[in-house]
Amino acid sequence: MSVSVATRIVSEPAARGGVPLFVHDDWRERFPWAFAATTGAGDDASFDLGLFGDTPVGTTMARWRALMAETGFTAAVHSRQVHGNLVQLHHDSPDGLLVTEAFDGHATAMPGILLAVSVADCVPVFLLDPEARAVALLHAGWRGVAADVLEAGIAALAELAGTRPENVWLHAGPAICERCYEVGPEVHEALGLARPRTGSTIDLRGALARRARQSGIATERVTISAHCTKCGPGRFFSHRGGERGRQMAVLGILA
Repeated sequence: MSVSVATRIVSEPAARGGVPLFVHDDWRERFPWAFAATTGAGDDASFDLGLFGDTPVGTTMARWRALMAETGFTAAVHSRQVHGNLVQLHHDSPDGLLVTEAFDGHATAMPGILLAVSVADCVPVFLLDPEARAVALLHAGWRGVAADVLEAGIAALAELAGTRPENVWLHAGPAICERCYEVGPEVHEALGLARPRTGSTIDLRGALARRARQSGIATERVTISAHCTKCGPGRFFSHRGGERGRQMAVLGILA
């Protein structure tokens, strides 16, 4: 990946059991009050959590209930995502799953709320402020990155909890890697990146790491998942790989 050598590449080990969870162990050790993970497709590619696809609602909701039981959260928030830059602030939430319209990020400082964004090659961006004990979770495809969804997430934490960028930790979770992500010239142009001399691929997580540094987040506080959703390791849904399912990135403050 084309990122600074100081940006660490980390691997989230898969949990055993009925819910395929790739937990961000580095944060679990540093910040035991927070929970950050991404679900996988499961060994038989059946753990699809997408709410806006063709899977029967009852089947999907049973998987959501299993996810919430596994993580210990009684409330979860999600939204129909539109590749934009709107981040919803959550000061409280009723028990169960709350689904809202047209947000590509969520932020909270309230324990017990599990933030969730769906991904299947796009980057789940985890933001955490240990000083204010506030978190934000973003859905970042190339359109969202170009629309400054990362900067909007940092601003949401500032509005919510007075967060300063230098206090933020960022993790770019499982997503399509630079080798697999072929794009047209309009994507390089939208992101302000020069086209490579050969090929037409892009390192979206590397682009996010650079934007994080430009926003004031320290390089040593930025990590990138080793997992590619298309070529492995791990087992994830990948739209570029021809799959229709979606995994969920989840982030919350433990009650």
